[in-house]
Amino acid sequence: MEYEAKYITPDIKLSCYEDTFFKSDIMFDQHMLVWFISGETKIVQTDGIHIFKKGDIFLIPRNQLATIINYPKDGQPHKTVVMHLTTEKLKNFYAKLDVKPKTNLEPKIYSYNNHPLLESCLASLIPYFEMTALPENIADLKITEAISILRSIDSEIDNVLANFEEPGKIDLVNFMERNFMFNMPLERLGYLTGRSLSTFNRDFKKYFNTTPQKWLTKKRLDLAHYQLTKNKKKTIDVCYEVGFENLSHFSYAFKKQFGYTATELLRVNHQIN
Repeated sequence: MEYEAKYITPDIKLSCYEDTFFKSDIMFDQHMLVWFISGETKIVQTDGIHIFKKGDIFLIPRNQLATIINYPKDGQPHKTVVMHLTTEKLKNFYAKLDVKPKTNLEPKIYSYNNHPLLESCLASLIPYFEMTALPENIADLKITEAISILRSIDSEIDNVLANFEEPGKIDLVNFMERNFMFNMPLERLGYLTGRSLSTFNRDFKKYFNTTPQKWLTKKRLDLAHYQLTKNKKKTIDVCYEVGFENLSHFSYAFKKQFGYTATELLRVNHQIN
């Protein structure tokens, strides 16, 4: 994979993937504002699959699980400007404002496709990636500009940006049933449910009567079987969308679970239809 990243500061980067494909299961520690220059991204979340392409702008709030699949498109690399809106900078921004955000928001991605103010703000960063000596505080000024624009175009965004709460202890069963397709370390899953790793493992055994690894594998394979049977999706797409890291591991686990391969299942379904 040919990957290049140029930074103005650690919070602002120009990201470029030249390869045909890149997949990652992530949970952002900070809000992330993204502007697409070229390429395409598929983001899998609990509420569905989102596709973003050239010209699109979106915000992924912190502490949300997602599977990110990046593709070049139309002969162009996957290229984005990425701005992290850190908790520290947001606390400084909101320190003098009387904002009382709503909590317990449903996780989602905020889309601002082709918005001229945001696009102008993010596009203006491009020349700075080639400079060795930057104007003083330019990055902080640009981040402040982006936050101000978001507040002017989205009346609900304060509920996201001004919410500095950390995850509290929540219903483990409901959380896992909604998020099993994300291939995250158990420590991360524990954090998002308000538990230490040891408490997470103990509670998991109590509620599911098995280990997280065994339960996650079965749930992902069951979902894959459904997707292949009912939605007629391609094996490669299903493999990554349900939480597997590579096709060979998925194929091996699928046959071990069901006694036949995903390819054989698709062939039978095609003959029946």
